[in-house]
Amino acid sequence: MATGPRYNVPFRRRREGRTDYHQRLRLLLSDEDRVVVRKSLNNIQIQLITPESDGDDVLLSATSTELKKYGYEESTGNITAAYLTGLLFGLKALDEGYETGVLDIGLHSSSAGSRIYASLNGIVDAGMDVPHNPSIFPSEERIRGEHVAEYMDKSSLPEQFDATQEKIYSEFS
Repeated sequence: MATGPRYNVPFRRRREGRTDYHQRLRLLLSDEDRVVVRKSLNNIQIQLITPESDGDDVLLSATSTELKKYGYEESTGNITAAYLTGLLFGLKALDEGYETGVLDIGLHSSSAGSRIYASLNGIVDAGMDVPHNPSIFPSEERIRGEHVAEYMDKSSLPEQFDATQEKIYSEFS
């Protein structure tokens, strides 16, 4: 490891690969609420975060495990669940009076058609104003889960998608 008076040790979260401080600074200087999308193998979590001088405040959040409350029985880590979680988050945000935000994907790679952009598609379809390019969204067939239903005999993913979407809309209408 380099030593000496000119050597700077990077911040701990940068060394661990957990924070991109240049991107974070740009998002904070925009002075808009951040729509933070985080994914794991089994879940999607979306939060609306506002920067404060003493730290970030989470205004509201939605996770894909909440979809079970609306009758969704399939995996909560796929593109369909990501879209429905985004839709749920967007409707919650509008119900609370939050209409705009800037997408923050953190250190996740930006791939068109990914689960992150499926959740953004749900947020935008709910009516929130988040700057985006529509070409990054996954196709409607992938969002509904039709590409999986072709290969799985017992999968009722498109039907569950429609039923869950109706229940989410009916709760917030």
